[in-house]
Amino acid sequence: MTVDTGFEQELDALAEVAVRVGLNLQPGQDLVLTAPVEALPLVRRVTAAAYRAGAGLVTPILSDGALALARFRNAREASFDRAPGWLYDGMAQAYEGGAARMAIVGDDPMLLADEDPDKVARAGKANSIAYKPALERIANFDINWTIAAYPGAAWARQMFPDLPEAEAVTKLARAIFEASRVTGGDAVAEWQAHNARLRSRTDWLNDQRFDALHYSGPGLDLQVGLAEDHEWHGGASEAKNGVICNPNIPTEEVFTTPHAQRVEGHVRATKPLAHQGSLIEDIAVRFEAGRIVEATATKGEAVLRKLLDTDEGAARLGEVALVPHSSPISASGLLFYNTLFDENASCHIALGQCYSKCFLDGGSLSADEIAAKGGNSSMIHVDWMIGGPETDIDGVKPDGTRVPVFRKGEWAA
Repeated sequence: MTVDTGFEQELDALAEVAVRVGLNLQPGQDLVLTAPVEALPLVRRVTAAAYRAGAGLVTPILSDGALALARFRNAREASFDRAPGWLYDGMAQAYEGGAARMAIVGDDPMLLADEDPDKVARAGKANSIAYKPALERIANFDINWTIAAYPGAAWARQMFPDLPEAEAVTKLARAIFEASRVTGGDAVAEWQAHNARLRSRTDWLNDQRFDALHYSGPGLDLQVGLAEDHEWHGGASEAKNGVICNPNIPTEEVFTTPHAQRVEGHVRATKPLAHQGSLIEDIAVRFEAGRIVEATATKGEAVLRKLLDTDEGAARLGEVALVPHSSPISASGLLFYNTLFDENASCHIALGQCYSKCFLDGGSLSADEIAAKGGNSSMIHVDWMIGGPETDIDGVKPDGTRVPVFRKGEWAA
């Protein structure tokens, strides 16, 4: 099942937005593009749009769910401690040489749900280790990069199991295109207006210079210290190479770097987390001195624990993000089983690696300087949702003064 027929206009618009707004691809710039094979209708349009924008060379790298399952069902035990480091080294070299990065997501979010969780965790860890040289260029915002989505059939069946496949794919396609703001007349202009609205939020937060955020609500009493010299971002941001891009298509969040040593209290997830083909439900954790010291889940707890054991930084926070409960993705009432969308339905936090761009003059800071300011380091970066219609958030200033930021899940200012 493909959405190529019937959604040509939306796919064309999404490709243009991904290249012109998401990447803001520069003349002569190369592009490394990853996608599932099912997303070829969008890959082809993105490639054409990139070359029209003056791309030097577009290099697509395609994945396939059936091939991934073949490994888990047939490979020798030692296979699950390996990853294609040579491929990721090549990607890192491309980014060092100035290439942009685009990922198109759309594969089955529960692909590995029935596979051995130990093998899934080992393969994930090996992949994280091998991918780190490339991930650092992305997480440190050395390059312009973006992520967009294509409505894959397995993904659609997961979201709409009671519908025939064709109807499920059509419903997912419409949800993706609406969330990605490509269903109106001038999608690029709509994104420019949306970025301006997000920028007004980040400007206000940066002017406040909060020392911490305090969250309260059902199952939630959490104080998140903010990193020294943190800076809020949202929507379009300037990468270290000077290119202004939108890393996520869609996006509704404003975000910054928490202090890895200054998180206290307890919090429950308000949405399930789809991670490495498994669904983790009802996450509940308690923080002391920045680290998760207790963690439970009603489903997928073993996967959660293995995730937290990835490395020393995996049980600490690398991002805190604010999203109003009334966001379009939240209003849709859909669970996408995909962080690109689900994180934009709710305030969320991320375990693991921080973004160096979320510091004043972050582009000039070394890894040691980022760590000294409270930035976290890890091989992972995993977002999960903690916000809802009863969430209140106060900004706490250095003198203890509290300023309302969210009330009942919505912006208070």
